[in-house]
Amino acid sequence: MSKLVLITGGAGFIGSHLADELLRHGYRVRAFDNLDPQVHGSERRRPSYLDPDAELIIGDVRDQDAIENALDGVDVVYHFAAAVGVGQSMYQIAHYISVNDIGTAVLLEVLMRRPVEKLVVASSMSLYGEGLYCGPDGSVVAGAHRSLDQLKKSDWEVRGTGGEVLTPVPTPETKQPEISSVYALSKYDQERMCLMSGSAYNIPTVALRFFNVFGTRQSLSNPYTGVIAIFASRFLNGNPPVIFEDGLQKRDLVSVYDIAHACRLAIETPEAAGNVINIGGGKAYTVLEIADRIANALNVRYIQPEIVGKYRVGDIRNCFADISRARRILGYEPRVTVDTGIVELAEWLQGQNAVDKVDDARAELTQRGLTV
Repeated sequence: MSKLVLITGGAGFIGSHLADELLRHGYRVRAFDNLDPQVHGSERRRPSYLDPDAELIIGDVRDQDAIENALDGVDVVYHFAAAVGVGQSMYQIAHYISVNDIGTAVLLEVLMRRPVEKLVVASSMSLYGEGLYCGPDGSVVAGAHRSLDQLKKSDWEVRGTGGEVLTPVPTPETKQPEISSVYALSKYDQERMCLMSGSAYNIPTVALRFFNVFGTRQSLSNPYTGVIAIFASRFLNGNPPVIFEDGLQKRDLVSVYDIAHACRLAIETPEAAGNVINIGGGKAYTVLEIADRIANALNVRYIQPEIVGKYRVGDIRNCFADISRARRILGYEPRVTVDTGIVELAEWLQGQNAVDKVDDARAELTQRGLTV
């Protein structure tokens, strides 16, 4: 009989695409999800996009009995269940720590008693804080950051000790984490707990650090989700995308199809066990470039972005992936270009209802003093 795979958070954006990937390759799939209203709407129904062949168990990852039930007969676990969003994590601190940290701890305690063949945990590029930089002489500068006084002066660039502008370069897994948000802290906790427990209880474990994932099925009504979905929601409602700082900050975009492929490779490649691996597109795009590409795909170039010239607490200037380790260990190679992915996304968006809550989220952050 084929292996049974449990995906916590399996009814979500990435989890459902992974379910498709695994089903196509002969695995059996069980999704475990709480159908969070912020992601799935107040009706909390089984998403229509979730493959009918995927079993769905509705439950909370912090509920030990529910996790015990979900793990019955399972061979492999993907742990994707998490509260997501940098901005929101800075004021819903207890919620993010509870879901992400306690939820992971509950899962791992159950796995101690009933270990599986493999465990893959979804980590995040957010734990790097600022990416890696080089000085004018080409020397690597780790731990670079921007002071609050600097940001209040609208000086957005990352600078060296002498005030010189530093140049961002691809960020490898060897860069020390620089935690700048509660969300990033919780993802680092998830990663470390899974790797430590996997080692202690002989469960081969892989941590995949996802960069900025985009694609179909991403919630368009969650103002704390990925940048492409947020911008698309604004455009679809005839509103300009809101861009913090000057829009020249750089991000790494990776298709959800490439993420799903990398996740499958992680359980099919024995050498992956015990490793932390970046999964990104391997290219850098400014936030303004991203907005322009989405506007072009949706044929709304007449809607110009609103550049607010403010800093959002927890944000970083630049971070994009060095994916050489993924190439070497997993044989991973991004297969979906950003332009191809955005065209497909634009076609999917035509039939979607996007409730634009960005202004409410922005007001919340401002009220709490989380923008400067």
